[in-house]
Amino acid sequence: MTVLASTVYVKDPGTHQWVTCEAGTEPEPHLAALIRTPSAWEGGQAPEADSDPAPEPPADPDADDAKTEQEPPDTEPDKKPRARRPAAKTDE
Repeated sequence: MTVLASTVYVKDPGTHQWVTCEAGTEPEPHLAALIRTPSAWEGGQAPEADSDPAPEPPADPDADDAKTEQEPPDTEPDKKPRARRPAAKTDE
């Protein structure tokens, strides 16, 4: 694996969170595959992309329970109509 020449920010496809990959480090393979800019890598060459897609992290089993136990949201509050301003007077 090659080393980063500059700090790069990528969005992890599994967690949908922004991850900071610091300069001088070797990012995880699934994150390295997202960094395609050659100037971000030492030697000016991006590593070869793997043919296998990045594995999805295991789902949190507690997350499904939380979704099913939630009550439906209350109806939306009545929205006020947009106030109208009188047209500007023009001197002719």
